[in-house]
Amino acid sequence: MPTYDYECRSCGHRFETFQSMSDDALVQCPECKKDELRRLIGGGSGIIFKGSGFYVNDSKKGSSSGSPKGQASA
Repeated sequence: MPTYDYECRSCGHRFETFQSMSDDALVQCPECKKDELRRLIGGGSGIIFKGSGFYVNDSKKGSSSGSPKGQASA
């Protein structure tokens, strides 16, 4: 479930909450109880890769020499 940020236009209270994408936006402030909430537009959280297998060289079949391309062995 995504996290949404809200701010009350009346008292300025800011908070975040987990909601389903199909849920309606919240309208009542939990602090002042007025129907003055607005959903804020955030930058999002981006992609999080967990585990192994997310490296450029994992899917390439290189030479058996063991040195990456473009580098001379010493």
